Amino acid sequence: MSSLQPTFSSKSSSNFNELQWVIQIRKTLEEKLEDESEIRVSIFNVPKTLLATDPESYTPQLVAIGPYHYWRPELYEMERYKVAAAKRTQKQLQSLKFQHLVDQLTRFEPRIRACYHKYLEFNGETLGWMMAIDASFFLEILQVYAVQEGKTLTRVSSRMAHLVDYAGRKSAHHTILRDFVMLENQIPLFVLRKVLEFQFPTLECADDMLLSMLMGLCKELSPFKMKDEDLPKIQVSSCCHLLDFLYQLVTPELEAGPSEITEEEDSKGTPHKEKSSANSNYVKQFLDEILISGPVKVIFKLPWTILSNLPGFAILKQPLEYLFSSEDKEAVKPEDEKSNNGISKPPLIEEITVPSVSDLSKSGVKFLPVSSISSISFDAKTCSFYLPSTSLDGNTEVILRNLVAYEASTASGPLVFTRYTELMNGIIDTEEDAKLLREKGIILNRLKSDEEVANLYNGMSKSIRLTKVPFMDKAIEDANKYYNGRWKVKLRRFMKTYVFGSWPILALLAAIFLLVLMTLQAFCSVYTCSRIFNISTTT
Repeated sequence: MSSLQPTFSSKSSSNFNELQWVIQIRKTLEEKLEDESEIRVSIFNVPKTLLATDPESYTPQLVAIGPYHYWRPELYEMERYKVAAAKRTQKQLQSLKFQHLVDQLTRFEPRIRACYHKYLEFNGETLGWMMAIDASFFLEILQVYAVQEGKTLTRVSSRMAHLVDYAGRKSAHHTILRDFVMLENQIPLFVLRKVLEFQFPTLECADDMLLSMLMGLCKELSPFKMKDEDLPKIQVSSCCHLLDFLYQLVTPELEAGPSEITEEEDSKGTPHKEKSSANSNYVKQFLDEILISGPVKVIFKLPWTILSNLPGFAILKQPLEYLFSSEDKEAVKPEDEKSNNGISKPPLIEEITVPSVSDLSKSGVKFLPVSSISSISFDAKTCSFYLPSTSLDGNTEVILRNLVAYEASTASGPLVFTRYTELMNGIIDTEEDAKLLREKGIILNRLKSDEEVANLYNGMSKSIRLTKVPFMDKAIEDANKYYNGRWKVKLRRFMKTYVFGSWPILALLAAIFLLVLMTLQAFCSVYTCSRIFNISTTT
């Protein structure tokens, strides 16, 4: 990317510096073009549709990192701590001055500007100073987590002691971490690498230290508590910023067309299995073919066809067909849509619905914890729904929302993390659902109540676009198919739709009951009912 940004600042026109803008445009056009394939925009403004739902989750409350919120007055009081961190960084530079670090970062001005989606109304020197000071403060916070990972660094300074500590018990500590993960509050990782490169003998040592710090911090921030052996191998040089590092850590990377490959393999392996089963169960298959043959079907359907055409019984035709054949229709519908279109389309709104945890639990489904999103599945044989174990605290909602916003801004393929939040939003409706998941070890609740957990997921209903994630959609489809096939569920829906919600059915039943009473009365007026039913009429 070139240093010219396509989107201008949101500042009012009265504060717009025309001369500075012209100078920046001229400088950009005179610069030597870089290889744009190596630099991509990675720090975005939060999409307005997401920002409108909960602005505080996307807006820094204590500290600004990077240019987007740098001049907000309510955040400027943290500048004294940033400058103090810069002074300590200068001591670690030994013979070099801090100005030398600023000059080195200023040389990367085009590359820094290319990372930001919004046009930056700063000259090169201002941007260099901003990056150097923010990077010093950022690394001073990160060093706490390098110590936790076993690396030896200097202790937290006395000036910063009331903000951060190794145990993470300070309230300001959690607020700073919450601000660090916000999409609009990111700083490019190559800036941090450049600052550490001045403090370590080689770039490899600097990368090793930075990886240790980021891994320690992201283990603390990640809502999924994965084991070390389950953590993906991430290269610092391949990550854009802290939020991108966290996203790569918790979100599985889908390969191109995994569902098509699986279907082709399954279809190739099917004939052999059918052949072997045909040899062992020939008699059974022969009887099945006889029973489902055309003439036999006609014989069985003939009485039902005659009855359904009789007056009165025609009303019962639709409910009974729903009761006995709804499972087959629901199972065939997705396949028909896929075969008719020939392509795998994003799901419609109706297709992402899934029964709540309470409903699934009542129908016999067991919920079991797994370590990551990639392990989400539904096993129809054991009636088990596998969901990642999630730890929820005061920062979790901000982390989830900003991961969704980042994925929506940068991902060109399936929105895997967004789909996960939609799944959790679908199965958690009430605090009872949250309680059941907590009892099964899927939710580790550090919030005040189960109701807050339900509100957290139910509040994340907005998404940028619909998406299709094969392994997650299969779990949702299998859960729906199992639930809809249960007789208790079918009977409850039948009663609700065609009995309690349909006055023609009730009117028909009342008419039949009244007809029976009138017939009985006419019969008893001709014949002595008491003598037939041995009822004594004497008192």
